[in-house]
Amino acid sequence: MSQENLMIIGKITGVHGLKGNLKVWSFAESVDTFGKDRQIWLKSEEEEKGKSYTILTASARKKGVLIGLKDVDNVNLAEKLIGKEILISKNQLPEIEENTWYWQDLYGLTVIDKLMGKLGTIERIFPTNANDMLVVTAKKEDKESEILIPMHEHFIESVDLDTRIVTTTLPDGYEC
Repeated sequence: MSQENLMIIGKITGVHGLKGNLKVWSFAESVDTFGKDRQIWLKSEEEEKGKSYTILTASARKKGVLIGLKDVDNVNLAEKLIGKEILISKNQLPEIEENTWYWQDLYGLTVIDKLMGKLGTIERIFPTNANDMLVVTAKKEDKESEILIPMHEHFIESVDLDTRIVTTTLPDGYEC
């Protein structure tokens, strides 16, 4: 599995029970992303490469997903995996619909508003009940600030992954 082709889909937050099941904070929209027999990589921030695992079970939980992995069959093995990010090859992910993107593909894109010009770059994205929010880091006169932009068709005019530009049309008086 090519390291460049991997996307982060979640993070292990804890252990459930004595048989090695793992609690996962999911970055994916659907539990189906964690499908049976999918190959995943578990990796900490300090590790350059992670270790490959196979998903045996996955089920939705109140605050994420509960997964079982091949060869992780007890609480002691599972506890060693807490805090690791879960990565998956892009080719194992479902096709996405038109005008939708994986968050990871949006990080680092330049945001340009039709009226205000260049706003900055997308640093983070977080979900809300209404829309995902883009966190854009703007630098003006050696000062850094964050701009929150809802990922909604009223604000986002276009996303061009080839040119790495997101074009927005923010309303007059929008705080930037």
